[in-house]
Amino acid sequence: MRTIHFFLDFDGTITTTDVVDLLLEKYADKAWQDIEEEWAAGKIGSRECLTRQIGLVHATPEDLTNLVSDVKIDPYFIPFLQKAEQMGVLVTIVSDGFDLIIERILKNNLGASSGYIKALPIFSNRLQKYGNGFKAVFPNDHACEHGCANCKALLLKRLTSPGDHVLFVGDGLSDRYAAEKSHITFAKGKLAEWCREKNIDFIPYENFKKITEWLTDNHSILKKAVFK
Repeated sequence: MRTIHFFLDFDGTITTTDVVDLLLEKYADKAWQDIEEEWAAGKIGSRECLTRQIGLVHATPEDLTNLVSDVKIDPYFIPFLQKAEQMGVLVTIVSDGFDLIIERILKNNLGASSGYIKALPIFSNRLQKYGNGFKAVFPNDHACEHGCANCKALLLKRLTSPGDHVLFVGDGLSDRYAAEKSHITFAKGKLAEWCREKNIDFIPYENFKKITEWLTDNHSILKKAVFK
């Protein structure tokens, strides 16, 4: 039986804003923007980028809790999880963000649906308290040719089997290598722009309502389709 497996970015995809950027904008030295430009230009990988940026953050765990308290998730994300569970579709979060941020935002927003947190595999980087700030830790150690902090493309390969249908949902440049490796990509924002530039097929979306409707309409087709 073929497995249908969705891999989801977190910041700006599940959330309505990029929370790592929020952290940097509020608590980091402005030099983080110069580092961001180096990464966007392809001069450094996201591992070096995040290591240097998080090193500029001066904040406490309480600051972090306050920062994420008002962050919202896509209002259609929970219905998407419900539909995926109903159809036996696997869902995994693969993020270049950080565990503390992701876990707290999900806990704050899922409420009565918080049971999904335990059932939802999350692969991300980690924030570790260090001095008067934090340091970035990268537990998903891998030999990534692009210098990624958390290589989503390699995770897609590692977490699936031949014959699986791999679908990816993202919004930013950190998602571009996963978009190249998935059978079907849903893209918006900078990821959509990049896919257009590289002539990579994608399905545009604004929120998870579009993805849930697409899954409902195409589930039976996916079960029969064969992707290489």
